[in-house]
Amino acid sequence: MNPIIQSLFDRKSCRIFEDKEISQEERKLILEACMQAPSAGNQQMYTIIDVQDQKLQETLSKTCDNQPFINQAKMVLIFCADFQKWCDLFNHENCNPRKPGVGDLLLATTDATIAAQNAVVAAESLGIGSCYIGDILEQHDIHKELLNLSEYVAPVCMLVLGYPAEDHFKRQKPKRCQLEDIVCVNQYHRKDKKELENMFKQNIK
Repeated sequence: MNPIIQSLFDRKSCRIFEDKEISQEERKLILEACMQAPSAGNQQMYTIIDVQDQKLQETLSKTCDNQPFINQAKMVLIFCADFQKWCDLFNHENCNPRKPGVGDLLLATTDATIAAQNAVVAAESLGIGSCYIGDILEQHDIHKELLNLSEYVAPVCMLVLGYPAEDHFKRQKPKRCQLEDIVCVNQYHRKDKKELENMFKQNIK
C-alpha cells in the first residue's frame, strides 16, 4: 500500500488528546486542504466555522451530548451547508433566484462533507487525530441560534482535532463490514434477514 491508502486503513476516531497545541501553520494547511475538495460545479456551497472561542467550545461540548473530550480538542471545525451566499449573490445582481430546494441542500451537504473528509485526511498525514461529531446536526435548532446561522445555512458536521494521547493507539479500530456487504454491482440489492445478520454479526454481542 502507498502511504495515503495505508493511512485510510489505519485511521480511527480520536477522543483522547494530548495537551499539545496545533501550530498556526498546521491549522492553515488543514483548512487549505479542505478547500481543495471537489464540489458541485466548483460552487463550494459550504462554509467552515473555525471555533476559536473557548467558551463557545465548552458550550458545544455540552450541546453535543455532553461529551467532555470536545472541550479538550485543540481545533474545532464546523462544516455548514451554505446556499445562503448564492441566494445573496443572485439577489445583489437582481437575478430573482428561486427558493432553494431539497436538491440544493443535498448538494451543499455533500460539498461540506467532502471538505470535512479532506480535513480528516490532511490532519492524519500530520499526525493529528480527529473525530466527527454528529450531534451538531441532530441539535440543529440549538446550534443554528448559537452560531448565528442564516436561513439557508445548516451545520452538517463538526470535527474535533488534536494530537492523540498514548491510550488512543491502544484501542483497536472497529471492524468494518465485508466488501460484498456494502458494494452492489449495477443495481441495488435489498438484503434478506440472513444477509443482514451476517453483515452485522461483528456488532452483535
